[in-house]
Amino acid sequence: MSRWRAPSPSSTAIITREGFERLKAELDHLWHTLRPEVVKALAAAAAEGDRSENAEYIYRKKQLGEIDRRARYLSKRIPDLKVAEGAPSDRRLVFFGARIELENADSGEILHYRIVGPDETDAKLGWISIDSPLARAALKKRADDEFNVELPSGRTTFVIIDVIYADP
Repeated sequence: MSRWRAPSPSSTAIITREGFERLKAELDHLWHTLRPEVVKALAAAAAEGDRSENAEYIYRKKQLGEIDRRARYLSKRIPDLKVAEGAPSDRRLVFFGARIELENADSGEILHYRIVGPDETDAKLGWISIDSPLARAALKKRADDEFNVELPSGRTTFVIIDVIYADP
């Protein structure tokens, strides 16, 4: 059995201004604050002697790898991102950055989402990726439009109640 996996499809390289600033701040924090602290702790743990049984050394080495991996990803991803600013000319249609209020036509449940880039999704805040099936199905729709989408729970029908864009 092979360990090879097909590469995942690349995500859309678009982001909001706030998300872009958060990613830059995260990279700065990783590189200038967190990494030096971990390197210092790693050096102290290495000075204690036998590294093969030194739990602190093993933990810090793993932590440093995780920091470096995330910093490498961010430093490659940030230059590729396109910051989408401002609202579209037709603010009644659903595009990137829109906050949408949906009604599940089957259950009557009201849902609130914001369509953002894949690097800034947050389920707790209701921020969904523009690459998600729900966002793709909602794009270019307007209030009172009905659409179907295939979700993991099955085919679902939604009605757009409202489309809102943040004022610049």
